[in-house]
Amino acid sequence: MLITEIVRIDAAAPDRAVLEAAARVLASGGLVGFPTETFYGLGAAALDAGAARRIFELKGRPRSSPLLVLVDSLEMARRIADVPERARSLIARHWPGPLTLVLPARPGLPDEVTASTGTVGVRVSAHPVARGLVAALGAPVTAPSANLSGASPPTVAGDVVRAFADRIELVLDGGATAGGPPSTVLDVTVEPPRVIRAGAVRV
Repeated sequence: MLITEIVRIDAAAPDRAVLEAAARVLASGGLVGFPTETFYGLGAAALDAGAARRIFELKGRPRSSPLLVLVDSLEMARRIADVPERARSLIARHWPGPLTLVLPARPGLPDEVTASTGTVGVRVSAHPVARGLVAALGAPVTAPSANLSGASPPTVAGDVVRAFADRIELVLDGGATAGGPPSTVLDVTVEPPRVIRAGAVRV
């Protein structure tokens, strides 16, 4: 039986060895709960279709709902998406931070992540654990909220454990997150860009 490991991590200055161990879990197809600047997210290696499918199954998430993805830089974003010129000023102003940009997906990104839309929502998190986890993996990480679909998003690791006890491999406990509005989701594949979800950033 799968047993969820819970590991404390300093939210302000996360231990590199802990992040690297969590990245190994992701690289092997596992799922990791981790803090972001708003809520706890549920991470899978975004290029691993099987791991992405597990997120839908565990959350009870509709297959038509794409997964948001964290990167650690504009360069990593370009590996999975085309970044149009009109997105550059938004990126310069709001990354790292809670602004998710919907971009044209590059070939090779699993349909499980894009929900076969041809687009992907991407952002750079300002939270040291979230950003450090992506950097340790060296690849994009999914970041839907770590709760069952329809439930309140969690701000403490204990709620992640209660939702997914013994069904995910690891939870990084970085203490309470700020909560508040989720990331703003802005579709820049259309002109003018369209707000899909109003949130923490006003655009």
